[in-house]
Amino acid sequence: MNRSEVEKFIHQNFGGIAQDYPWPDSPEYTVFRHVDNHKWFALIMTVQYTTIKVNQTGTVDILNLKCDPDLIDDLIKAPGILPAYHMNKQHWVTILLDGSCPADCIKTLIDLSYQLTAKHLKSKTRS
Repeated sequence: MNRSEVEKFIHQNFGGIAQDYPWPDSPEYTVFRHVDNHKWFALIMTVQYTTIKVNQTGTVDILNLKCDPDLIDDLIKAPGILPAYHMNKQHWVTILLDGSCPADCIKTLIDLSYQLTAKHLKSKTRS
């Protein structure tokens, strides 16, 4: 998936979200967040491959997603998935949007990130 495909997928499949561009000095960086709790579940940035320690020249769009910490060690062994860039590496991963990570995997991880950051209502117990 590329950047525009990811953005389209998010808008078509998740409700109660907002997309914004919080950094004026980096207008291509975009955040997807829940409207009700304002928590981010996806961040798209454009960086140099060398910035994320990939031995390649040029720039790449990357997608940061919240992830289950128990999955991260195995995920970062897969093509196109790296330890999180500029985020907590115990709770986030970075995905290269250059075709190296399968679309189904990206979609599954977006859904997981959305669920992990959603506002969960606590069940009420009766006394």
